[in-house]
Parts: sequence; structure tokens; C-alpha cells
Amino acid sequence: MIKRFSPALQHLIEGYGRFRSGAWAGNRERWARLREGQSPEVMVIACSDSRVDPAQIFDVDPGEIFVVRNVAALVPPFETTPGHHGVSAALEFAVQVLKVKKIIVLGHGMCGGCKAALTREMHGTKPGEGGFIADWIALLDEARDEVAHDHGTHGRDAERAMELAGVRVSLANLRTFPCIRRKEADGELRLRGAFFAISDGVLHLLDEATGKFEPAPLKL
Repeated sequence: MIKRFSPALQHLIEGYGRFRSGAWAGNRERWARLREGQSPEVMVIACSDSRVDPAQIFDVDPGEIFVVRNVAALVPPFETTPGHHGVSAALEFAVQVLKVKKIIVLGHGMCGGCKAALTREMHGTKPGEGGFIADWIALLDEARDEVAHDHGTHGRDAERAMELAGVRVSLANLRTFPCIRRKEADGELRLRGAFFAISDGVLHLLDEATGKFEPAPLKL
């Protein structure tokens, strides 16, 4: 009996077939080593947007980066209130267990979460109808007010400013975690802000000394 799949699932299964016969088969030794555990040196906090896959952007192999993705690549501030702290749990695991040496916050162009934070189009909606998103991107409210004051709330200039501000907010919130603050002070951990422009495929890195995002070199 021939099993029938939906077109979407069929597309994924065909991709899995190519992976098994190509990337997996060609890297059997690496996969065997990864079976024993992982030891990535870099954690990447990125957006869930389907257009910005960190593994693809940085062209890395499995096991090289520990990735957390969520709406707008946001990091909440350190807090100990009851609840399900998914990003905080991932940070704790990466920093305390895996002992990563660098955390990169990767924002991106055309970010729907940042745009919604800027326009507040979901403000006041109920959970299940946009309320979960509204509560999450409220992490950007303070930065949003400054962006709105300087650039307004519509247009690409305002949206880009909000996207870059989002990276800075997450970096600031990372430093509210005692373990991160301590390790950064001791030189055991470094934080870096980055931004990937979907329109031209250019990666920008934040220079925190100047506050500017500059294109990353293609060769070192």
C-alpha cells in the first residue's frame, strides 16, 4: 500500500531523503561523535522567522552552534517569578552546562515581531488571538517609545530602527542574568549583537563602543 502524504509533508520527506543520502552519509564520523554529546562554543538567539536560519547564514555543521529561536529574537530580563521561562532555561543550560564562550543575538530585517511592537497593532488582543504575541513583544515597549519619537511608527526607516533596537534590548537583558554578568566580567563569555538584512543578505555586527552596526567582513 502506497502511503500518501500532504504536499507539505511530502516536500519535507523528500528533503529528508536528500539529507540521509548526502549530508548525513557524508558525515557519518561527525554524527557518531555527536551521539556522545555536544560541545558548541557559540549560542545564537535568533528569530523564529522562516527566512533567517542561523545554521544556514553562518554555514555551520551540526553541533557547532546552540540555537534558541523565538518571536523577534528576544531575551526577557532575569526574573524568578513562577512560570515557564523557556529562553531563560536555554540560557542557563548553554552558559552553565555547555559553557559556551559567546552568545550572539541575531536580529533581522523585515521582522514581523518588531513591526508589531512598533505599531502596537496587537495591543489589547486576547491570548490565542494575538495576546501571547502582544505580551511577548511588550519587552520592546521602552525602546519602541524612543524609536517612535525619532522615526515615527511606519516606514522602513522606523522598522529598521526598531529591529536594531531589539538586538540592543536583548543584549541588555542578557546582562541582567547574574551568571552571564559574572562570566562576561571574568572574560569567560562574550556577547555580540548582529543583524541580518534579508533584502541584500548582508550580516551586520554591533560595535557596542560606537553603538553602530557595521557590515561583517566576507573574509578574515
